[in-house]
Amino acid sequence: MKKLLFGTILLALVLVVPIPTMAGVDVSVSIALPPLVVFAAPPELIVLPDTYVYVVPDIDVDIFFYNGWWWRPWEGRWYRSHYYNRGWSYYDSVPSFYFDVDPGWRGYYRDNNWYGHRWNYERIPNQQLQQNWKGWQNDRHWERQGTWGVQSYQPRPQQQKQELRQQRQQQYQQRPEVQKQRQSQVQKPQSQQQRQPQVQKQRQSQVQKPQVQQQRQPQVQQQRQPQVQQQRQPQVQQQKQQPQQRVQQPQQSRPQSQTVKPQVREAAKPQQAKPQQGKPEKEQGGKQDRK
Repeated sequence: MKKLLFGTILLALVLVVPIPTMAGVDVSVSIALPPLVVFAAPPELIVLPDTYVYVVPDIDVDIFFYNGWWWRPWEGRWYRSHYYNRGWSYYDSVPSFYFDVDPGWRGYYRDNNWYGHRWNYERIPNQQLQQNWKGWQNDRHWERQGTWGVQSYQPRPQQQKQELRQQRQQQYQQRPEVQKQRQSQVQKPQSQQQRQPQVQKQRQSQVQKPQVQQQRQPQVQQQRQPQVQQQRQPQVQQQKQQPQQRVQQPQQSRPQSQTVKPQVREAAKPQQAKPQQGKPEKEQGGKQDRK
């Protein structure tokens, strides 16, 4: 009995323990972070005309500052951080400001020329930018201060800006690194779809294991019950017989006492009657003698 109980407990542990480990199986895709850029000192930035986008012009890597975040494209993906030199995290779309950025801004910066106009850009220290960027954006600071440093420059009409945004968006989608990234994103769902049946099979096997346990448990209980009942039945029968014997003993003793009493009475009665019978004989004998 003990061996059977120990075997069932061991079997239950073997079936139940792997379930949490298998339930944790999931498909996860890791995204690489861009390499860090080392700065000897906090960078100086310039603001691009017609925008409130700030760029770091003295490095070959595109690093932008907009709306309180540092932004960086790398291999067709975008990353952002609260710091210019660390803490980058993946951003799952193209930031809205980017299509307002002229792709040729580096050439204009080197030539100090913005579309045929002298560009006297202002170099902004990082600390000054962090303190004032929000106020400059709310007050429309760069429109009032000499139109971003471009001499005799007039901002483009809104319709022309929208057309430029659409053209830049199309040009961005045709870049080789962006197309590679798109292809990899298309392939990832396919690989996930291939992995999902495997995960479903594992989950189904996990669901079936408890069912097997439920099927085995009644069998084990059925095996236990006859053995236990067989062991208990003799004990119960013995317990039932003992009270019956106890009850029968008083019943047998009572009739014996009742039967004894009449014998005693019957035996006593003749003994009392004998003297009565003897007296007349003596009297008769005496009478005869007297005669």
